Amino acid sequence: MSTEQHYRICPFCEATCGLVVETDGDQVVSIRGDEKDTFSEGYLCPKGVALQDFHHDPDRLQSPMIRDGETWREASWDEAFTLIEEKLMPIIQEHGSHAVGIYGGNPSIHNVSLTVYGPILMKSMKTPNLFSASTVDQMPKQVACGGMFGTGLTTPVPDVDRCNFLLIMGANPLESNGSLMTAPNIPERLKKIQERGGRIVVLDPRKTKTAKLADEYHTIIPGTDAYFLSAMLNVLIEEGLCAPEHLKDHAVGFEEVKSLIEPYTPERVSDRCGVDAEVIRVIARDFAASSAACIHARMGTCTQEFGTIASWLPDVIHYATGNLDREGGAMFPLPAYGGGNTKGTPGVGRGMKLGRRKSRVSGYPEVFGEFPAACMAEEIETPGEGQIRAMITVAGNPLLSTTNSEALTRAFGSLDFMLSLDVYMNETTRMADVILPGLSPLEIPHFDTAFTQLAIQNHASYSKPVFAKPDDRPYEWETLLRLVGMINGMGANADIAAVDDFVTSMAVSREIQLETSPIHGREADEIMAALAPRRGVERMIDFMVRTGPYGEGFGSDPDGLTLDKLEDNPHGISYGALKSRIPEVLRTPSGKIELAPEAVVSDMPRLWEKFKEESNGLVLVGRRHLRSNNSWLHNSERLVKGKSRCTLMMHPDDADVAGVVAGELAEISSRVGSLHVPVEITEDMMPGVVSIPHGWGHDLDGVQLEVARAHAGVNSNVLTDEKALDIPSGNAIMNGIPVEVKAI
Repeated sequence: MSTEQHYRICPFCEATCGLVVETDGDQVVSIRGDEKDTFSEGYLCPKGVALQDFHHDPDRLQSPMIRDGETWREASWDEAFTLIEEKLMPIIQEHGSHAVGIYGGNPSIHNVSLTVYGPILMKSMKTPNLFSASTVDQMPKQVACGGMFGTGLTTPVPDVDRCNFLLIMGANPLESNGSLMTAPNIPERLKKIQERGGRIVVLDPRKTKTAKLADEYHTIIPGTDAYFLSAMLNVLIEEGLCAPEHLKDHAVGFEEVKSLIEPYTPERVSDRCGVDAEVIRVIARDFAASSAACIHARMGTCTQEFGTIASWLPDVIHYATGNLDREGGAMFPLPAYGGGNTKGTPGVGRGMKLGRRKSRVSGYPEVFGEFPAACMAEEIETPGEGQIRAMITVAGNPLLSTTNSEALTRAFGSLDFMLSLDVYMNETTRMADVILPGLSPLEIPHFDTAFTQLAIQNHASYSKPVFAKPDDRPYEWETLLRLVGMINGMGANADIAAVDDFVTSMAVSREIQLETSPIHGREADEIMAALAPRRGVERMIDFMVRTGPYGEGFGSDPDGLTLDKLEDNPHGISYGALKSRIPEVLRTPSGKIELAPEAVVSDMPRLWEKFKEESNGLVLVGRRHLRSNNSWLHNSERLVKGKSRCTLMMHPDDADVAGVVAGELAEISSRVGSLHVPVEITEDMMPGVVSIPHGWGHDLDGVQLEVARAHAGVNSNVLTDEKALDIPSGNAIMNGIPVEVKAI
């Protein structure tokens, strides 16, 4: 056996761990953690090893698929594009671009071709009907940060490597590997907080793995995090524990925040959130007394009724206690490729603009260019001008991963045409007319854009393909640009090279017009020539890093970063611990931290009205698992083997009341649907709260995922309500859903 070693970044979660991939010819022999990786230092979770299964998966599509009635057949790329042109273009010509909807899924963010060229497809389509997994995930955090700091990805992340008091809410980083907090080997990082004398406090309705590691654990009623955090801030203000001196000259609105928070004393909110008033006071005092403290609030705080308020308050608390933009607190990464908070004039910008248009049926405001995924079904099914008649899904599975799956499945079934870009025939793509497959992650380059904006250390990594792609298959960027060319009148056989040159030259032209750019005033032809002979996504990556914060600026800093340098450093390049970035990171019109953004202030009356309502009965929450990532990793036997994880977790007291028995099926129902699911009784659950993991339910007709079908589980989104949203962000409510449970 003659083996070779290759270095890759894992594309399966936010931790972005370095891998050593050992190959023999066209076969993957083994995968292990890369001990020389400058960021992950050899750490690897089970998902990384499963990259081998993904690459060799016999269910992974290798050719375009065309539906013929109820059957499917393989087709050539030319035939597939000819059919797309014949079906899609007449819909646009007759009904306008509004008749097309586009949905981008979670795996898109792990694929640099899709992150760079997906937005170009969306812009070319000129449709307002853009949707993504963001509005079933993190949009509240983006809205809160956009209002406070100016852009949606100017997101303070916990500086866990230097923090001494970490409060974790609605997050389980030992299972998620960190979320909106790119941090390899989070178990060891958390243990080191304790080893240096720090404390970890967890609030969660379930005693998760993270909660079991913590120094202190408290249950909290799902959906009430905003009340707890308001009371915590109230204590800081009331007891004179605020110390924002180092940022006082860079912030506005704190007096307004004080008035908004005044009603929420610990004694008043204690019963509402299920946390003792004295516990709230002690946590607030200890947080303020710590030399370096931060809050990690994630999925549970985002995907609830007041997700934006619950995502805003942690950063207000960081500011109030002097822990914002300070070592060991919440800090702003500086990614190598740049990003919104590195472009334009440092410290000032246009700020966040929301609601520039409204959805046709329910009038939901646009947020960062997209509408809530929860309104897709009504936009498809409601007749009239602007009705969605065709859908394009890009690496997404909305029929399993978004709200009220049954209603959305019915809606997708009524479409005139559907195109999917995906590597599997899953619960969503089985309904398409044409599926255009992507490549294996080992056949494409890898460069993270989103996750380096959320990383706990500044670093840069690039992975070359391990295997050459098959000659008869395009890269994803080529597929997207061929669609862009077709939409712009070039036909099914659009000149991809010409479109590629145009797209890249437009990016260059925009950059040279920026007065703060290292290539300001240069000639576009000169920059394009310097980027040769690279093309496509590699050319774009080279351009981004050369004009980014560490870049060589096409000659202005000869020692700076280029794609060549990244290729010469396959274990990555470290730029060290996070550094203070205020005020240059801000892009607000005032040039200040806007502590009381309108999106939050306008929603505070609703928080008070809801506070006065009685809440009774069971509520449903989701949960994460280390060997899973949403719906797209369940076709690996090594990840799904063992005891079934798709169960209904219940506290023993609730099980007794419902009359259900461990291991047997129970019926759980909500306003929109019901499921039969096996029961798991555990005291890890808070009384009054039940839990089902999301991303399962693979036993639908037409799904061609052999392993996943054998471990099908149930789809928790049969129970989530498309009418229940966080108002400012349009994010779906996936936690705190009222349900009933009974024995079958």
